[in-house]
Amino acid sequence: MNFDRPHRRLNLLTGDWVLVSPHRARRPWLGQVEKMPVDRLPVYDPTCYLCPGNRRSNGTVNPPYTQTFVFDNDFASLLPQEGEEETAQSGLFTSEPESGLCRVVCFSPDHSLTLPELAQEQVETVIRTWTEQTMELGGTPGIQYVQVFENKGAMMGCSNPHPHSQIWATGHIPNEPAKELVCQEEYLRSHGTCLLCDYVKAEREKGERIVAQNERFTALVPFWAVWPFEVMLVANRHTGSLADLTPGEVSGLADIMQEVTVRYDNLFEISFPYSMGFHQKPFDGKANAAQHLHAHYYPPLLRSAAVRKFMVGFEMLSMPQRDITAELAAARLREMAWVHYKAR
Repeated sequence: MNFDRPHRRLNLLTGDWVLVSPHRARRPWLGQVEKMPVDRLPVYDPTCYLCPGNRRSNGTVNPPYTQTFVFDNDFASLLPQEGEEETAQSGLFTSEPESGLCRVVCFSPDHSLTLPELAQEQVETVIRTWTEQTMELGGTPGIQYVQVFENKGAMMGCSNPHPHSQIWATGHIPNEPAKELVCQEEYLRSHGTCLLCDYVKAEREKGERIVAQNERFTALVPFWAVWPFEVMLVANRHTGSLADLTPGEVSGLADIMQEVTVRYDNLFEISFPYSMGFHQKPFDGKANAAQHLHAHYYPPLLRSAAVRKFMVGFEMLSMPQRDITAELAAARLREMAWVHYKAR
């Protein structure tokens, strides 16, 4: 098949299609392309409600933490169940109650250091914190899913520049991981093997969409990518959740997360914005043997620090469409140095 011409690519994890128009990447661009100034944040910000020792909006004073710091979100999108829940409403106006818990994980006490700028041991501590929180929240009665995610940068809706992530525990399995689980289970029934095990093996053999890899994890631009420099990070061993990782795999995950995010920052020499999240086994009491641990990175920047990619027009009304192919995006990211641009 000629991938230089318009074509559709199937997302094996969701069953959705994406329209790819590689010839459009050659069109002239007359919009903004200027570099953005480097953002120099202080190590400590007395006005930041996430820094150690500072007072948050609800009056709570943060402890003088020295590693990761976890607290219940002061403005949680989900609330714990209180007493008898309302009954579900069906028909033309279907609804049902949803309870849950939301927590914030500060990566470190340093207000200025994003994940790619931390030492690997610090990233490993973040991963272990995510794991501990996943198991604690997943063991809470009424919780079926734990979503670990990070919104990095103001353009991705991050309300505080102090590097942090969030964990939302929900009473139902959310849409995206639920769709992926259905497709993984169907593949297992049809082929007798794991979808992402087979997919990663095939991608590693081809090599053209690989961004980074080590013995434990593979980072690649998925064949069906929608966001400009989208990356999927997949465990090489078939494992369902963060809690199943060995110490060696935690180190491998920290290593590859830093390699991906350093390459992101180097792409346009800014603190590269993205939304990232792990998809792992639900806490619904089922075996979920088909679930394979992976993370998605969705970054919005298209041509420079000033040019973003949004869902508009055809994409909102019909289906996602992209001009930069997965192969081209992976090649650009592989070209990036593995030394952070601030350290050169």
